Amino acid sequence: MRLEAHWLVTLVFVAICLVAQRAGRRGPEGIAKAAASLGFLATAVHAGTGHSPHGLAVMVGLGLSWFGDVFLLSKEKRWFLAGLVAFLLGHVAYAVAFVLRGVSVPAAAGALVVLLVPAALVWRVLAPRAGSMKGPVAAYITVISTMLAASVGTVAAVGGAGILAGAVLFYISDLFVARERFVTHAYLNRLIGLPIYYLGQLFLASYGGT
Repeated sequence: MRLEAHWLVTLVFVAICLVAQRAGRRGPEGIAKAAASLGFLATAVHAGTGHSPHGLAVMVGLGLSWFGDVFLLSKEKRWFLAGLVAFLLGHVAYAVAFVLRGVSVPAAAGALVVLLVPAALVWRVLAPRAGSMKGPVAAYITVISTMLAASVGTVAAVGGAGILAGAVLFYISDLFVARERFVTHAYLNRLIGLPIYYLGQLFLASYGGT
């Protein structure tokens, strides 16, 4: 199967998941979401992502993201927290992958300084609403900002626009997850956030091992 076909199959399952969510069909939604997440894992295998040390770290990040996707199917707080931890560790794995690939420290540091601005704005919105989850939310904001800064650093050092695209899309999708959980429940959060998330993972799966 061509790499483009893996992308197409994955995005078809994303569309099915969104339709099922809109209809309130939890069973088909869960199956479609798990299948879509298996799609980005299959994409990584097909692309040979795991054939390098940094690619193996990307594979770990993708695997943790699959678990996070499954955990977030539940509306219970404990499963949301489990999903949060899985994705946090996934972001750590991606940051490690970018460092192993090669990083321009000045570029990464500069990006991190810039990212302090959106991080502060997001924290200002979420902190009053996070309640007992303020600690995990603060840790998550820190980790995703570091991951994105590391992606800027590795692209500056080695190149690879696909990696930066994946990291940026993943970062943006997390904002919609936070908005859904802590700000306002709306189908729009999933309608926009879910495709962005899967596109980000597909970019990382396809180009993270290069």
